[in-house]
Amino acid sequence: MLHALFRMHWRRNLIFIWLSQFLSIMGFAFALPFAPFYIQDLGVSDPVKIKLWVSIFAAATPLSLAVFSPMWGALGDRYGRRLMMLRANFAAALVLFMMGHVHSVVVLVGLRVMQGAFTGTMTAAQAMVAVHTPENRSGMALGTLSAAVFSGAMVGSACGGWFADRFGYRGAFFIAAALTLLAGIVVLFGTRELVRPLTGDERPARGAGWAQLRACLPVLLLIAAIAYVRQFDMPMLPLLVQEIHGSMDGVSSWTGSLFAVGSVAGLLSGIVLGRAADHAAAPKIGMFCALFAAVLMVPQGLAASFGPLFAARFGMIFCSGGLDPVFQVWLAKITPENHRGLIFGWAGTAKSLGWILAPLTSGVVATGFGVRSVYFASSVLFLMLIPLIHCAVRWIDKAGARRTA
Repeated sequence: MLHALFRMHWRRNLIFIWLSQFLSIMGFAFALPFAPFYIQDLGVSDPVKIKLWVSIFAAATPLSLAVFSPMWGALGDRYGRRLMMLRANFAAALVLFMMGHVHSVVVLVGLRVMQGAFTGTMTAAQAMVAVHTPENRSGMALGTLSAAVFSGAMVGSACGGWFADRFGYRGAFFIAAALTLLAGIVVLFGTRELVRPLTGDERPARGAGWAQLRACLPVLLLIAAIAYVRQFDMPMLPLLVQEIHGSMDGVSSWTGSLFAVGSVAGLLSGIVLGRAADHAAAPKIGMFCALFAAVLMVPQGLAASFGPLFAARFGMIFCSGGLDPVFQVWLAKITPENHRGLIFGWAGTAKSLGWILAPLTSGVVATGFGVRSVYFASSVLFLMLIPLIHCAVRWIDKAGARRTA
């Protein structure tokens, strides 16, 4: 009976989870990409201090997310993944609303820490989709979910940039809060918990989760490295746009448009490469993605006008956008269902560690060598992912051989 219910409703769940993620990410993208300009609006004018605060702002949420993600993941395994999605979306609405009221960059950064501690909508959605989707469709489902992230970012950044230029950054945060509130309402009324959390004697032994974590460690380390490389240039992108544009007038619209173009590429990437991961080896897809992303980073650093920047950005995001869903699919396939909340929580921590280090180190590079140098460094980092992927494959293959010996 439960199996039949699962087969009937997993697609319905996926549709509503997709819609909630679209709205949630649209909300975040409506305001957060323009934080470097909001920080200047709050009174920070020194160029060195701007780069410093931009880096701290970008690192604050991943720092707390890294600490809290495994806890929320374990609670999801115990009490239900749907509950975790509700918590993440409603908390996001509250935090974004409060960001629109700040008058100090210190308070803004403090709210970013709260955002990481209590939100994490993407990790919660990935865990629920991974558990509620048949294994042979996990690539399609997680790729489709990745497409929701990029399409939400596309619409949110484009609309948010236009809105911020005309009505101010504070209003953008209020709209963002409304969108994440709507995402939570979609989860509340549109989704069902199809897989009953294990209780009492049904739960695996206490040490089983840690054993599974050790088995997944190579993929988790790889996810951290991918998150680091993909996030490395992102905090400085608005400053690169500002440098090319030459003024603050209308810069939010240009920045939003660039994020939107990248999001179109990411949407296509999630669908195409996510489906490919159901039929081809994830590591091979990942190596090709890293190689082409590295090549396309260089023209971004050299761009003197928006045409080359937009074209190179589109191609780079298409390639790099496939890295996350491809390896999330790999992680889902090597993780038992009753541990996926915990493991995807640790995957959230792994990504967060990459997101913490990326803006801090890219901020140092930008301060010492200029904003454009960040893009040449990113190219090298993408190339370094190729041997890391190869090492992760060998590690897992050797571990599998020892277990079967």
